[in-house]
Amino acid sequence: MTDKRASKKATEPGAQGTRDTGNHGTASDLITARIRELQDWRGEKLALVRRLIQEADPAIIEEWKWMGTPVWSHQGIVCTGETYKETVKLTFAKGAFLADPHHLFNSGLTGNVRRALDLRAQDELDPRWFRELIREAVAFNETHPPKHRRPLIDAGTGEESQGTPK
Repeated sequence: MTDKRASKKATEPGAQGTRDTGNHGTASDLITARIRELQDWRGEKLALVRRLIQEADPAIIEEWKWMGTPVWSHQGIVCTGETYKETVKLTFAKGAFLADPHHLFNSGLTGNVRRALDLRAQDELDPRWFRELIREAVAFNETHPPKHRRPLIDAGTGEESQGTPK
């Protein structure tokens, strides 16, 4: 029986992390393809937030989950990037625990765990504030590890790992 869990794909030094998605390319490749296939403002917004996320945390891992959702992780899910007809929704897995001093969250405000940022075509996103929110989410994950984390399989060595790529 083969292990169906995502494995870490080795990346060159300085490149963002990614997970191998099997026969369909890396998560980074699939996210790039999604941005290109949108061919409208949603692709532009998704490309913008992707760039800002990578600037905020160069060690972020890009994943492709749930049959087509871009996910950015660092010791747990930081946020997802879903695209809909009228919005690009960035859902922060532990958003309810983040301070959000600039009030970027505008969706899911009553939930106990998640918070979301819905971006519409005309919405402007302050890059400084968004990078700050990403860094806060990463810091939260680093200080609040999940109780049960599945081990990752390093594609280069075949060994189990618990952390993020070095």
